[in-house]
Amino acid sequence: MPFATLGLRAELCRAVAARGYANPTPIQQQAVPVILAGQDVLAAAQTGTGKTAGFALPLLQRLAESSRPLRPRSVRALILTPTRELAAQVSASVADYGRELRLKSAVVFGGVGFNPQVTALARGLDVLTATPGRLLDHLQQGTVALDAVEILVLDEADRMLDMGFIRDIRRIVERLPKARQTLLFSATFTADIRALAAQFLRDPAQIDVAPRNTTAARIAQEAYAVDHGRKRELLSWMVGSNNWRQVLVFARTKHGANRLAEQLQKDGLESAAIHGNKSQGARTRALAAFKSGELRVLVATDIAARGLDIHQLPLVVNHDLPQVPADYVHRIGRTGRAGHDGRAISLVAPDEMDLLQGIERLIKQRLAPQVLPGYEPSAATPARSGEPARAPGRGPRRQGRR
Repeated sequence: MPFATLGLRAELCRAVAARGYANPTPIQQQAVPVILAGQDVLAAAQTGTGKTAGFALPLLQRLAESSRPLRPRSVRALILTPTRELAAQVSASVADYGRELRLKSAVVFGGVGFNPQVTALARGLDVLTATPGRLLDHLQQGTVALDAVEILVLDEADRMLDMGFIRDIRRIVERLPKARQTLLFSATFTADIRALAAQFLRDPAQIDVAPRNTTAARIAQEAYAVDHGRKRELLSWMVGSNNWRQVLVFARTKHGANRLAEQLQKDGLESAAIHGNKSQGARTRALAAFKSGELRVLVATDIAARGLDIHQLPLVVNHDLPQVPADYVHRIGRTGRAGHDGRAISLVAPDEMDLLQGIERLIKQRLAPQVLPGYEPSAATPARSGEPARAPGRGPRRQGRR
């Protein structure tokens, strides 16, 4: 089924083809016609399913077909996202998909200069992508007006609730016209998400393209039992002995992410950390270096990594298991995106077995930890599958510079 069959304009179909996409994903097949028809949407779609194009393409078409002069500081379509990185990526996609349309778009988020954003907002925008906090700053300063918004998108609404943005979202929505189209995208339909939808959406079409809390089918998941104190050593050996070139590693804390990146760097692996205490410039530079291949390892906390879209990322490693099982699904969803195969590895210390079991219950899948010779944990942590451990390389050795 080509994109043109969804009712999209030729300009948008050409932009999609230029990005290498031949056929729409399930979320795009279901969402695009409904959004083009002007209906509100409540959609559950996991990361990597193509949901950004699922709302951006029809949004751009609706704006292009009802083109009208822009008033100073006005906005016609508003996309709210939970993190700076996701805001930047969504805005880049909007600009890319709409490159043949005469529409103006911009992005605002914290951690960067305020005045350049004021300049971008001054003449009015067709599409504004924003994080809630920085958008409220602009509203308070009178540098943006939302009384002309025709379409509101709440992207990754579940994460915005998790991060405590509900008050900010309500304050923003109060500034919007009641006669608008609202699109809410979430990884799952939790009770909180349904309550939010009841407040902001009018008779929405409900779209659910993935079973609740399942992981992508194309992601191979593995677990390895190892003591806390030897996790970095094992990770370093895995990366070096297998010559892995692009590895996204999750750490539980900001301090832990910094320490791990520094240790891997000393092991001869080009590494950097991103987390909430890093400046936006540092986070942007690290992500760009990782995407280009300059960095082999990017160590991230959950908040910093939420929404990262790295084309064909081959591997995600959980250096620390998440405290919340649902975060495991979000983490490994960075790989195995848009039809590509992915791999996720979890390093499990003896005192993390309860966390692992919580993840297994959530995803309804067993992740029996394997034990590698030379890295046996001091406390007994048997491989529950009863199968011999499968080493990911030729055998334990110290990591040298590569």
